[in-house]
Amino acid sequence: MYRNIYIELLKWKKSEVRKPLLLQGARQVGKTYIIKQFGRKEYSNLAYLNFEQTPELSQFFEGNLIPEKILENIGFYLGAKITKNTLVFLDEIQVAPKAITSLKYFQEQAPEYHVIAAGSLLGVGVGKESSFPVGKVNFLRMHPMSFSEYLIAVNEKFTLEKLLENDLDSKIPEPIHNKLTDHFKKYLFIGGMPEAVSSYIKNRDIITVRKIQNDILKAYQRDFSKYTTKAQSIKTSEIWHSLPQQLSKENKKFKYSDVRKKARAAHYELTIEWLKNAGLVNIAYNISTPKLPLSGYADETKFKLYLLDTGILGAMLNISSKIITTPNRLFVEYNGAFVENFVAMEMVAEGIEKLFYWTSGNKAEVDFIIQKDDTVYPVEVKSGMSRNKKSIQSYITKYAPDLAIRVSPRNFTKDNNFINIPLYAVFLLKSRGF
Repeated sequence: MYRNIYIELLKWKKSEVRKPLLLQGARQVGKTYIIKQFGRKEYSNLAYLNFEQTPELSQFFEGNLIPEKILENIGFYLGAKITKNTLVFLDEIQVAPKAITSLKYFQEQAPEYHVIAAGSLLGVGVGKESSFPVGKVNFLRMHPMSFSEYLIAVNEKFTLEKLLENDLDSKIPEPIHNKLTDHFKKYLFIGGMPEAVSSYIKNRDIITVRKIQNDILKAYQRDFSKYTTKAQSIKTSEIWHSLPQQLSKENKKFKYSDVRKKARAAHYELTIEWLKNAGLVNIAYNISTPKLPLSGYADETKFKLYLLDTGILGAMLNISSKIITTPNRLFVEYNGAFVENFVAMEMVAEGIEKLFYWTSGNKAEVDFIIQKDDTVYPVEVKSGMSRNKKSIQSYITKYAPDLAIRVSPRNFTKDNNFINIPLYAVFLLKSRGF
């Protein structure tokens, strides 16, 4: 699991100029698991501290933040000397602000030691405190497992490798396409949260998977109360619980009035920022002119909010597992909410930091706009088998892109400058330079 994150961790370890590493990501995406695995495999020793589980450990970071003294105290506590071949892992570090501050001194005074910090809500507080070690740490963000990582987890590595060889316009044999589609449908329901995936692989029990997803939702709800004020917690819950229904509409543009009647942006802007920084939502901003830089043409008052995981979306909508066995029904359910949310997840997991979509008045909409080198390309997401391409054709007529991309349940096809990519193969766009 998490091949891409592990590769980034190895790069960090081997870098000549190494800073302490901050791993960000939502609760339950597997941060603790992957860093522990990394520490046990790549180092002689792992020194693990969890500030949420054992709050008194924050006392090691009171007073003078001298790295050698901190490491000596940690060594006493764990009963093992901290050496240069020990990975020091500070988990749930958002609970201990002084520990975050100490990372500056590790970088300045003890760069030979390897320190990784992680926090479920680290993004919420980063940059808000004057003591945050700006410029003294490296950042890495972790997301739920992507579909390609899921394929590895379910022992389909060879199939994945063959898929990676595809040049985006070569149809693959139908039996393989059908097998990948079946895996994809299960992934939409199970999602990419490691505990849910691991449970399904071990037990093949969808009921247990849904219980895990509901437990994760309860943990998020507790975080809303634990890490915000009471008033802010209420607003966060209102936004959060409105998202499945917002995504279920044909027009998935986020509307404040769907959260609360007569609600305004000013009342909820900080709430949306909190959810984004907590890693719980991905935002796609509207553009009406597809030119570079895309962010320069974005209207940040118009946007869509996607959930971090399709499994979590399904749990919030209480989707029945029976839908997996019905041909293509899951794709079109709730106006294609799952497939569009999935594409957003895959793009973010592949390193696209900011998502954009295009509209032309109320006449046409293209779900995603992506960049390759100095050119932008339209990506239309289709949940059904229809070949209707009215909106993307409107874009093509207006801007004449070198290539237009449709993502749908269909097999790979190419028609002049128009290509269709199966939903399960969205991640290939990254490997082809998009």
